[in-house]
This record gives sequence, C-alpha cells and structure tokens, in this order.
Amino acid sequence: MEEEIRAEFEGSGFTIGGDSAQILSTLLTYCVNYKMSPADLVSNWEVYYLNRQLDGLKVESSYLDGFLSHLQNEVKEKLIKEETDLHIYSSNDVDMLLSNTHTDEEGLLGTPSTKQEKPHGESSNSELTPLTTERPSSIRAAKTNGDRITPFAQRVNKFTQHYVLNADNVASLPSKDEVETSEDELIRRIPPSQKCTLQVQRSKPEPGCRFMYDRMEDRFNYLEDRIGRSGRLFSATGLYGQPADATLASEENMFAVGMVICDGEGRLNEKSILLQGSVEHSRGQRVRLDLKDINQFSLFPGQVVGIEGHNPSGHCFVASKLIDSIPVSVDDQLPCAKKQAVDHEGHQNSNTLSRVLSSVIAAGPFTTTDNLLFEPLQELLSYACRKQPQLLILMGPFIDSDHPEIKKGTSDQSFHDIFHFEILRKLQDFTQYLGHNVRVILVPSVRDAHHDAVFPQPAFDSHLPEDITQQITCLSNPSLFSSNEIQFGCCTVDILKQLSGDEISRKPPGGKAADRIGRLATHIVKQQSYYPLYPPAAGVPMDFSLAKEALEIPSAPDVLLLPSDLAPSVKVLSVNEDTEEHKRFICVNPGRLSKGIGGGTFVELYYNEDTEKTKAFIMRI
Repeated sequence: MEEEIRAEFEGSGFTIGGDSAQILSTLLTYCVNYKMSPADLVSNWEVYYLNRQLDGLKVESSYLDGFLSHLQNEVKEKLIKEETDLHIYSSNDVDMLLSNTHTDEEGLLGTPSTKQEKPHGESSNSELTPLTTERPSSIRAAKTNGDRITPFAQRVNKFTQHYVLNADNVASLPSKDEVETSEDELIRRIPPSQKCTLQVQRSKPEPGCRFMYDRMEDRFNYLEDRIGRSGRLFSATGLYGQPADATLASEENMFAVGMVICDGEGRLNEKSILLQGSVEHSRGQRVRLDLKDINQFSLFPGQVVGIEGHNPSGHCFVASKLIDSIPVSVDDQLPCAKKQAVDHEGHQNSNTLSRVLSSVIAAGPFTTTDNLLFEPLQELLSYACRKQPQLLILMGPFIDSDHPEIKKGTSDQSFHDIFHFEILRKLQDFTQYLGHNVRVILVPSVRDAHHDAVFPQPAFDSHLPEDITQQITCLSNPSLFSSNEIQFGCCTVDILKQLSGDEISRKPPGGKAADRIGRLATHIVKQQSYYPLYPPAAGVPMDFSLAKEALEIPSAPDVLLLPSDLAPSVKVLSVNEDTEEHKRFICVNPGRLSKGIGGGTFVELYYNEDTEKTKAFIMRI
C-alpha cells in the first residue's frame, strides 16, 4: 500500500522528501482513517498544494499537519451536504450550554418551531406547480428546496398594493385578499388570447462586440459630438441664433451652448460651475458660470445647456437665461423602415391592439441574499400566470455579482449554468404554460456576473430553441422597443441614484416643493441620453467608443423604464410644456424584486391609449 501511495505521488510529479518511510506511514494512516484510495489521497493533496501555494514538488513532513486539517474539513463539508439537519458543534455551542442559555435558543439547534412554519395553504413552490410538472429534474429540485424554510417564505402577505397610478379612475380596486386569490378585473379588458406586437428599434451594441478598447480620442469625440449636435439643434429652432464663444469678453448679450463641468474633483456647487464649449465655437475652452440672476435651475456634471448672458471680463459668464432641454430634431425620428419586427403576425393584430397593452415589469436581484433559490422569481412567475400579461419585462441583474454567495464563490455551479437552469428554464416553462400569446423581454445589467461588464451592454446570447426565441427576446442595455405601438425606453444602470448624488438645484423663493425624482427622470429625456452624467459614476464601465449611437434617445418614449435602488415609483412626467413639442410620458422605477432576505417590489402596467387612461400598480411581495 505504501508503494502504491509513492507511485501515485510520483505519477503526479511529486516526490517524497526527508524521512520517506515515516511520511508514507502517516499517509497510509490517512488512507485508512478516511477510507481513501491512494489516487483519492493524491487528488486531495493537489487541492491542498494549490490552495496553500506550497513551494517545490516535495511532500515534506512539516506539511502533513496542515494536510490533515484539510482532510478533516473536506469530510465535515461532505457530511453537511449529505445530512441537511446535521449540526456541527463549535466552541460557541459549548459556551452557550455552560451558561445555561440553551433552553431559550434550542429552536436554533433543531427543526424550526411552529412559529417559523409557513402560513396555512402556502407552499415554498408557490403556485408554479403547472410549470414544473413537465420536468422531472425541476421536481427533484423543488422537493429539495421545499424542505428548506427561508425568511422569504415566512412572510405573511404574498402580494400587497403599494401604490396605484390614476387611482381615481379605477372603478373598484381589488383588496389584498382579491389581489392574492382572484383575477384582476382590469386585465379582462385585454383578452390574453391576443398576442402583442414587438418591434426592436434600437439594441446596440451587438453581442460579441469588441469593448474596453476606447481611447482618449473616443472620449473627446463623444463629448464634442454631444455639444456640437445640441448647438445645431438650438440653431435649427430659429429662436436663439448661432451659438457664440462664451469665453470672449463682451458687454453684448449672447447665446452659448456648452456642457456643465465641475472645476475640481469634488461635488458640484454654485461656485464651481464651468461651461465647456465646443471646439467649433470656443476651441473647447471653459469659462466660469455666474447664476446669481437665475431664479430656478437644476444642473449636474455632463449636462448640455443653452445659456443667454454676457461676459464683461472674459473670465466669468453672467447668465440671464438657462435652457436645459435640447430641442428635438425631426430628422432623428426613427423611420419605420429601420424598425426590426420580431414577428410577422404582429402586424395583423396591430389594428385591434393599437396602444393597449398589459405588462408586468420587474428588476433584479431575483433571489434573496441568503440563498440562490430564486424564490422571488418563482413568486413573480406564479403571479404572472394568474394575471396573464401580454408582456413580461425582466431587467437585470439576474446573477448579481454583489450577491454574498456569488462574491464568495461558494456555488457549485458556474454562473452561466445558474442563469440557464434557474432563469431561462423557469421562463421557458412559463411561456409553455401560458402558450404563444405571452412575450418575455430580458435586459442585462452591468452587475450580471455571467455577462459582459461594459456599458453600453450587448444583449444576452441565450442559445434558446428557435420556437422559444419567438417569445423570449434579449435586448441590449440600454434599448428602445415598441409593443402595440407603445414605445419603451429601458436602461438598467441606476442613473436616477447617481444623478441624485451629483445634481444641484435652486427653486424660486416661495415655490412649492418639487418632485425631485420626477425632475431627475425628466433630465434623461431633456438631454436625449440614457446616461448624460459625465464623468461616469464609480462602478459604471463606460466604453465611449460604443456610447454615441447606443445611449442616444431620439425622442421621448411613452414609457421610460429606469430601475433604481431609490424608492419604487410610477410617475407621469412632461417635457417642453411651453412649446409645440410638449410630450407626456410615464417613468417607471419598479424597485428591486428582492431586498436583503425579503421580497421587494414590481410593477403592473396597463397602458390604454394615453397617460390619462393608463393604470399602474406597484406590488410589494
């Protein structure tokens, strides 16, 4: 046996050093005590050798104690996996027993007490039973997870209404019990048998693109293009004339276009505001802005504005009027020829379903922080099975890189396998259960551990069967699409939270308190960019070589989806109220489907012709 152990080590490139007889005798004892073959022993040694980063390929006697601890830990982890109810006692348990506190906490050592049991009639698999009956592997997984009671499963109310948009126009709102157990009456206005149309208008960059090769030149060109394009749009209106050079000293009133910049690395304030002009009109130079004569403004770094005023000294531009909304160009409207129709039959239903749509909108994370069971996603799909929306929009992160188990690397599956089996398989069962009339849209996040960490971000390459891809569509982040002639814009980067930390504002004396979240969302449409903030916030892997076309918003969409860590909200907002280009749109922040070890929020949206008849519900799990 000892010679077999020596042969196995030498076959793997290791040699027995020092007192080889004593070392082989000790290794033989390990094989006997832990019931391992020489090959298994060498495999465990290789793991120990790599983890400890030992020097040389000799097995020394000084390594054997550490190797023994490694073997003991491996056996303990194996027992824990095999015996789910097994409790490994530690010094903390000994201290607890000696201090006679075990009677108060004995429930922690055994099975859950009756107080921890789930409410009557509620199962850990929720109401997804029809979705899992077709897959034996899913049934086995459900049985395994069903025995585990998590904090998420202990909640009392499954779904409660958190907020209702246009509540005054709703004849009768469902109560909590009706929301949990019955069909929503509003959904019956839109027969679920009719399939919605779907047209992708902008989904850039393409999957497989090269990224993070941007140069300083790309960053310069991106900023210059934003300023130059805005200057041309201001001139095209005929209201302001050609932009002038704000850095030149002049007592005459002039109009200038530029980007708001902070003069240092700190936070923007009224004393640190600079205006950077274009190369064409001011050679890209900057000038300090004086806003003492402006009663009301809202500014952030990277914002492109039009300024009327004068520069008496050549060092400070005194503003008399500020225009923070970039005019919309007619040429920028996307022609129908450029719209990519996802299916052909959708055009046949466009007359009957024009601008009427039922949808459920949710943003990740889709699992709680204490496990990777994806219970909130199961609950959401169960809810959608009862409501039968025409469109289910899911926005990342799906495999959250900030999840504790993902950060620690404790999962025994790869990130791609988790996404495939825990997300795509569930969605595939969901679409098969509801039939071909439901559509699912997936939008990634820069926090997705299994996807490209770049912004703008390409769509998932899902590798789904062809019949399923007609129902599950993967789009880029950000993206622009329309369903039943209703235009959606979507961006999963938390731009609302990032703008809230960098924006400064002034309201007129005696003015009423403004809707700050609505003002931040309006900046996105006014700037015609999904990410107008510059420099980008920490953690945003911006690639400026991909940003020019991908981040542009040609016109205000009907529904703007901006998931954020801020409080969930559904708001009807307006831009350009004083002009002919007046536009009303709905901004939706569905919140996060899971928060910590508990459930979060999602949004049900019933769009009907315009914002006045549209209903929206923020649902809390």
